[in-house]
Amino acid sequence: MLVQLGVMSMLGLFTMTSLLAAHEIRPAIADVTLSDDKVELTIRMTAESLIAGIDLEGLQDTNEAPEAEQYDALRALPSSELSSRFQTAWPDISQGFKVLAGDAPIALELVNVEVVDQPNVELPRDTTVTLTGVLPNDGSDVRAGWQAANGPIIVRQAESGDDAYAGYLENGVLSEHLPRTGSATESTVSVFLRYIAVGFDHIIPKGLDHILFVLGLFFLSLRLRPLITQITVFTIAHTITLALASLGYVSVNPAIVEPLIAASIVYVAVENIFTSRITWWRPIVIFAFGLLHGMGFASVLGEFGLAPGRFVAGLIGFNVGVEVGQLTVIALAFLAVGYWFGNKPWYRARISIPASVFIAIIGAYWAVERVFL
Repeated sequence: MLVQLGVMSMLGLFTMTSLLAAHEIRPAIADVTLSDDKVELTIRMTAESLIAGIDLEGLQDTNEAPEAEQYDALRALPSSELSSRFQTAWPDISQGFKVLAGDAPIALELVNVEVVDQPNVELPRDTTVTLTGVLPNDGSDVRAGWQAANGPIIVRQAESGDDAYAGYLENGVLSEHLPRTGSATESTVSVFLRYIAVGFDHIIPKGLDHILFVLGLFFLSLRLRPLITQITVFTIAHTITLALASLGYVSVNPAIVEPLIAASIVYVAVENIFTSRITWWRPIVIFAFGLLHGMGFASVLGEFGLAPGRFVAGLIGFNVGVEVGQLTVIALAFLAVGYWFGNKPWYRARISIPASVFIAIIGAYWAVERVFL
């Protein structure tokens, strides 16, 4: 009984946040356009969190914040009212934006606020703001970003060719130095390494549905061959669609992909309950589900807007990060239960099956939530 409780607790840590969460934190995207005397930023963001004054640093979901009720009330406002609220709050919000020309801070003027209509308050609503600032007449490079409390932001240098800079920034870090003509230089190795971290982050801690799917593969059998077979098939499949979808060759509505990803979790977990060995059809099904999961990864990578000259390095790095994240999940699961109890005669009855039941329940909940809620 204690072992079963331990397994349930481990899985609960992976899933509880998502069960309670409806408002996942997404990165803002800032396109920076530079000229000799002006900087312009066009930023797509979730404005409600900034207006409510939520400190997003370290949060995975706005429901965790003390200002959650205020945030939800803002989400329910008409688009025009939210736009007015943002403009009223701008003097305070502007303090969190950071643009430097050399070492000199640049004052930013709010030029426009556009809020997209979103009738379903359970879905995120985009707000796009346009900011401008006057640059000193010294030709100095520009760095851009915002405070850590505003959450992650993707800063891209606009209109600067195939090698334009695109950085995923967290914890208040500013972009690389952006020249007023041409584009910022960043090595292929630097892009590759940076996107390994981004890919890992979208498995641990953000990829809870992918974590549960991988755990579903783990709980079929601790034998090395079935586990390697499943992971290899899954990896090949999601690599294919990650590349194709990120390049724009394949596109599927997330409203279709996300419920099917949840259904894939249910399938592998339920099959674990009724069989203790890998069936001939399971790799085929896992391959199909891997294609779906690749679509999910592509929707994340697509938001970053990597320029063509940096796309391959970013794509490969992101995929490596995803794989390292998946292997980390398996390693943690093995150290938590497999190493200690895998050879016990009661392992399947007391650990594998109860864990699979729990995973199936969570997957079923997500499938229903993503279709009907």
